Amino acid sequence: MVVRYIHSAPLRTRLQLISVIRYHDVELNIRPSAASGGRRITDRQIQVLNAVNEHGSMNAAATALGISPPVAHRHIKELEDIIGEFVLRTSPRGSKLTECGTSLLESLRSADERLSDERRFTVACSPVTEELLMSAISSANVDTDLLISDDIVNLRSLRKNEADLVILDDPVHVFDDDSLQWQEIAQMGMVHVDKGESYIRYRYGAQRIAFRHLDSLGKRYSIDAETLSLNDLMDSGKSFFVDEVLLMRKGIRIHSSTDPALLKHSILAVYREQTEDTDKLIAELMRRR
Repeated sequence: MVVRYIHSAPLRTRLQLISVIRYHDVELNIRPSAASGGRRITDRQIQVLNAVNEHGSMNAAATALGISPPVAHRHIKELEDIIGEFVLRTSPRGSKLTECGTSLLESLRSADERLSDERRFTVACSPVTEELLMSAISSANVDTDLLISDDIVNLRSLRKNEADLVILDDPVHVFDDDSLQWQEIAQMGMVHVDKGESYIRYRYGAQRIAFRHLDSLGKRYSIDAETLSLNDLMDSGKSFFVDEVLLMRKGIRIHSSTDPALLKHSILAVYREQTEDTDKLIAELMRRR
């Protein structure tokens, strides 16, 4: 089983599988870990380039990837040194890809698309349901690759035929989508830590449901930060919501300012078409309710 964690996912480079691509008439070696010597493009360099393309500036790209702007600049400089050409054009209004940078991303997408037809049965989930899903995959004996990201990225993978089944934390995402099939496989409660009006939003879990609960009570609040890290969430000094299961997994006990039962949300198995593998895995997940 291949497990991939995706935090900025519009481009799936799949560097675990792509070892060489051709850019113009030059073969470029790629590997997922940082280079120390050698002339290899790394996963992180491509992630930064793609994030700049998506967000329009180096600072915005760095924020999206959770790194500092100097680190993002360093990755781009290393990439340009390897290729021997500039991949970005920067102005006071932001950064845009040069023809070289655009061509490189297109080459990676083409290589990725050639692999997409060869992929195995693929399931996507968030860190909230990661342990549940891994256990179910083992018991169901389904040959599976696993993607770990947030609901939005996972649903995008499903709609682009990059995943076959998504375990969804926030059911609101699919209620109005008639192109997808879904069924409830579990329910989970959330813990509410109330330290005042300033909140930090955790990327994972049914956060919209939690904040809608505050709205229903007429409580004043502001969302002043967002994080991918559970440790950063806990150490933020701000109010937040988090799924009970994540705390239990780490042996953390926290008093909830709101009854977790009031913040209970459905976990859905979402798919485009029913197959033998989806049936086997959903049946195993249902058995664990």
